Amino acid sequence: MMTFKEQKAKFKSLTGLFILGILFSSNLFAQVYTPVLWQMSSKQINDTEVELIFKASIEEHWHLYSQDIPMAPPATTFNFDVNADFERVGEVTETESISEYDPNFEMILKYFSNEATFTQKIKLLTSDRIEIKGFINFMSCDDTQCLPPDDKEFSFVFNEAENAISNLDPVDVDNSTTENSEKKTLIGFFFLAFLFGLAAILTPCVFPMIPMTVSFFMKDSENKTRGRVNATVYGLSIIAIYVFIGSVLAVVAGPGIANWLSTHWLPNLMFFFIFMIFAASFFGMFEIVMPHWLVNKSTANEDRGGIIGSVFMAFTLVLVSFSCTGPIVGTILVESAGGQILKPIIGMLGFSLAFALPFTLFAFFPQWLNKLPKSGGWLNSVKVVLGFLELALGLKFLSIADQTYHWGLLDREIYLALWIVIFALMGIYLLGKIKFAHDDDVPFVSVPRLMLSIATFTFVVYMIPGLWGAPLKALSGYIPPMHTQDFDINKSIRDNIKTASFSAASNNQEVLCETPKYHDFLHLPHGLEGYFDYEQALACAKEQNKPLFIDFTGHGCVNCREMEANVWADPKVLSRLKNNFIVTALYVDDKTKLIESEWITSEYDGKIKKTVGKKFADFQISKFNTNAQPFYVLLNPDGEMLMQPKAYDLNIDNFVQFLDNGIENFKAGKTVQLIR
Repeated sequence: MMTFKEQKAKFKSLTGLFILGILFSSNLFAQVYTPVLWQMSSKQINDTEVELIFKASIEEHWHLYSQDIPMAPPATTFNFDVNADFERVGEVTETESISEYDPNFEMILKYFSNEATFTQKIKLLTSDRIEIKGFINFMSCDDTQCLPPDDKEFSFVFNEAENAISNLDPVDVDNSTTENSEKKTLIGFFFLAFLFGLAAILTPCVFPMIPMTVSFFMKDSENKTRGRVNATVYGLSIIAIYVFIGSVLAVVAGPGIANWLSTHWLPNLMFFFIFMIFAASFFGMFEIVMPHWLVNKSTANEDRGGIIGSVFMAFTLVLVSFSCTGPIVGTILVESAGGQILKPIIGMLGFSLAFALPFTLFAFFPQWLNKLPKSGGWLNSVKVVLGFLELALGLKFLSIADQTYHWGLLDREIYLALWIVIFALMGIYLLGKIKFAHDDDVPFVSVPRLMLSIATFTFVVYMIPGLWGAPLKALSGYIPPMHTQDFDINKSIRDNIKTASFSAASNNQEVLCETPKYHDFLHLPHGLEGYFDYEQALACAKEQNKPLFIDFTGHGCVNCREMEANVWADPKVLSRLKNNFIVTALYVDDKTKLIESEWITSEYDGKIKKTVGKKFADFQISKFNTNAQPFYVLLNPDGEMLMQPKAYDLNIDNFVQFLDNGIENFKAGKTVQLIR
């Protein structure tokens, strides 16, 4: 049997061309709106000096920010690759800018309208071929909105032997070149979203929905034409709902809606009760049926009724699964909150295509189950087993709300105890020792039942040591974090070792600068000490002259827990985090209210952020243009990036290299610009 990780890897490796012809035949790949177009040229000054000229053409009502502005909006910056064959003479100069009040950032800022010209003098240090490369980072706004910061690469080639100067960067006014480049970007984004959709199938609130889909469409298996029509409508409804709702929410509410659905107590409790109802139905307590008025309407017009049922099932799937898919969808929603509309639509289309594919296939061919032997009560046994799974997986939603709001209802040992009891009862049921209302007698235990029972009891035995603090890495993403456990043998051992090490002055980790804010309800794994507030952590990094390690995380983040259990726990990673960095975990979904003096007004959407989670979610979106977790950032004490941020990656060596390269850049005084 494949492990969960192997199944996940298999799903991620699936690729294929799925209705790509529809995409190419439509106008979805129209040019993305870009109000600033760049033209590059160069001018010879003398035998050894040249002048690089960067001209920006700005559309009416839009403006480009100057290089000389505060930190609020990103200033226009020119970044040159290091090359020993040339040196810059002075800084980049710019034409005269306008200095006026900016309603987007509510302050006086310098910016350009219509056009702007920037120049940089370069001294050539060799007569051989010289290539000058780099990129421009800039942001454009009008009076009501700002587009996300963008990068424009440039490349100049000089060869004195031929007395020629050439610019390899394509001129932006060449619309065909720009359009082709943007099409390639959108196609790549479509396939990336498609892979995310496949991966989302393996989330705990999505995978159990597949059997429900099969059982719903089994009633139409005798009429194959009607069943396949309904299955097709079902798949198309999933796609339409995701694209429509996701895009509308992106424009109206921004990326915060995904965070609300995945972490707020109301939807999580609703999903919890839905799973409990599903479990009770599978156990035979009652049968879930459509409302009588809808059934009567469906009976009057069978074809129309089938379509309504398919759409209803699709909507239910999207609603329930959005809690798990929210972090993935949230990354796509970020794109449109800054003004881009086409890209998130294509992303949602790619995601929903992959997401709908397995459900549609099972719905299209429900007879696959009907062809199995129908004698006995094996089919009801399948439903009962699914009921146990629904019961166990439904606890995840209650756990997310419990962690986010710090209710203290489902500590780790209570959660594990419930799972141990649930799966132990499932194993006993498979042995025929428990009988439900619609079950047939089990005169003997078949080989499949025995194998499933052995697997179930093995899983139960695996979980039992977790009651005393065993890490249970395979379940790290689905159970509450270790800090919620009252009795943890490993923590007791670590505390004793730490006390002894401190007394002997042999601990290399420096004492924290001050007591961390929120330490009474937020925690770091594996005995790490650090902060939960960016400003406090940055101040300590300056005081101790150490780089800052930021972990954008969340209480409901499955992948965050997997990274902590499988990567952070490695001694190579843990020692580096303890000794070389000021560690800070910024929880983007915590619902703790901030005192009024700590409220912030978002530079991204203009809304007031009143909770810990909203404050740091806005910080992540505004500074790094993403709201996906986990998301790891290395900064120097001045808040400048040492490495490109890193996301979910269970390869330990890759993470160690990420940390080591950050340390090397910190010691060398090197920084990088965010590549968006």
